[in-house]
Amino acid sequence: GALQNFARKNQYAIDRVSFEHVFRDDVTGTTAEKPDDGVIIYGMYMEACRWDYETHLLADPNPKELFSDAPCVWLKPIYERTPKDPTTIYEAPLYKTLVRAGTLSTTGHSTNFVLMLEVPTDKPQAFWIKRASALFCALKY
Repeated sequence: GALQNFARKNQYAIDRVSFEHVFRDDVTGTTAEKPDDGVIIYGMYMEACRWDYETHLLADPNPKELFSDAPCVWLKPIYERTPKDPTTIYEAPLYKTLVRAGTLSTTGHSTNFVLMLEVPTDKPQAFWIKRASALFCALKY
C-alpha cells in the first residue's frame, strides 16, 4: 500500500523504499491529519515500558503499570533510508495480540507478528530485551 504508492508517485524502485518510524506524541488518533506520504498508526499498547512525553523517549513503566498507551507513529516512506544508530533506538516487536507466538503462515511469517518498530531510547537494546518490552495492537482478542 503506502510504500508502493510512494514509490509510484516518485518513480522509485519499490525495493529501495522503506519506512522511517516517527513517534508523534504531539497528536492523537483523532487529531492526527493524514500525511501526504505514509500512514499514521495509533491505538497501540506498550508492555514493560512506556512513552515519556517529556523526553520523547522510551522509559521504564510506572509502578504497578502493566500496559501503557503508545503514541501515534508515522510510518514515513523514505527512499534509500540510512539505518539509525542502534544505540539510539530499541527495535521493538509489534504484535497483534498479547500472545507473542503465532502459527507460521504459508509465507513463513508468524500470524501474530506485525513489524519491528524503531523506538527512540537512551538505553541499550539489551535493557529493553531483558524486560521483554513490546508493543501490541490489542490487549484482548
